[in-house]
Amino acid sequence: MAKDPVRVLVTGAAGQIGYALVPMIARGVMLGADQPVILHMLDIPPAAEALNGVKMELVDAAFPLLKGVVATTDVVEACTGVNIAVMVGGFPRKEGMERKDVMSKNVSIYKSQASALEKHAAANCKVLVVANPANTNALILKEFAPSIPERNITCLTRLDHNRALGQISEKLNVQVSDVKNVIIWGNHSSTQYPDVNHATVNTSSGEKSVKELVGDDAWYE
Repeated sequence: MAKDPVRVLVTGAAGQIGYALVPMIARGVMLGADQPVILHMLDIPPAAEALNGVKMELVDAAFPLLKGVVATTDVVEACTGVNIAVMVGGFPRKEGMERKDVMSKNVSIYKSQASALEKHAAANCKVLVVANPANTNALILKEFAPSIPERNITCLTRLDHNRALGQISEKLNVQVSDVKNVIIWGNHSSTQYPDVNHATVNTSSGEKSVKELVGDDAWYE
């Protein structure tokens, strides 16, 4: 029996990330090859023409799983009935700006979008925050969408985790898949703390501590 369509919101859908992301969702990469979707795409009014272009390309591609497209600059229309929200849109960090400089810009954006999700999204909506500073944006969203369970809100800081794994694997000349238990704390910014206190490497003689193998605190800092 065919599944009911899932409504998926992508904010910032006319931007470079959104433009790459929406066709992948439409062809089942995110939710599976048997899950129909209705895409809700939100962007700011200056991007309305580009957003409509993205919609036209989705229609042109005739994705079998794509059962509808909502392309809008209205936050309420975008959030109505959505089961999953992928929050790509945010104020971009410009040259010379620290993450903290974009915080105040993103507070107003995320307050507005969270309030619309709170009032209009489907029950048990799941939210993925992509726009940086991702941890803080997720916290803002949690505060202004209190009926969405905390466990349903997550954010992408995977780049920083992957970067830490990659640097350790290069430093120790080991496979990145053999590095375990690296942790990152905080936002993608100068205040972030990559934590290797529990990190290990699988070697031919068993698990070894990354900290002991590197033995160079200055390198960590």
